[in-house]
Amino acid sequence: MFSAYYPLLQVKDVAGTAAFYRDLFSFTTIFESDWYMHLRAPNGPQELAIIAYDHDTIPSEGRIPTAGLILSFEVEDATAEARRFAEKGIRIAQPLRDEVFGQRHFIASDPNGILLDVITPIEPDPAWLAATGGQ
Repeated sequence: MFSAYYPLLQVKDVAGTAAFYRDLFSFTTIFESDWYMHLRAPNGPQELAIIAYDHDTIPSEGRIPTAGLILSFEVEDATAEARRFAEKGIRIAQPLRDEVFGQRHFIASDPNGILLDVITPIEPDPAWLAATGGQ
């Protein structure tokens, strides 16, 4: 059994990446050094860690920047968040859209190219529910 679970992003710019997540999602710093930062969400137990991808605590075979990762953030209003991200000049990889399975979301990109799927649950499409047996 474990007592905590959080993603650890391997990046080139630890301080810049931490600043991005603090500014965008109001994370607070709970540990900080020049090569590692640990952040906590403002309204829950969720945590995010950021490490210099080439730090010697990482085995040599794993010293590569994080890629191909999507972090999902459930929010009250994805539409409002899409506007806020756009106003901040954050790159939007997939514009806001509604999915038949019950999500309104958009996908943005952090400074490292890590994707951020910003989601608000909505009612699933009734035709889709009927076709899938309501699952």
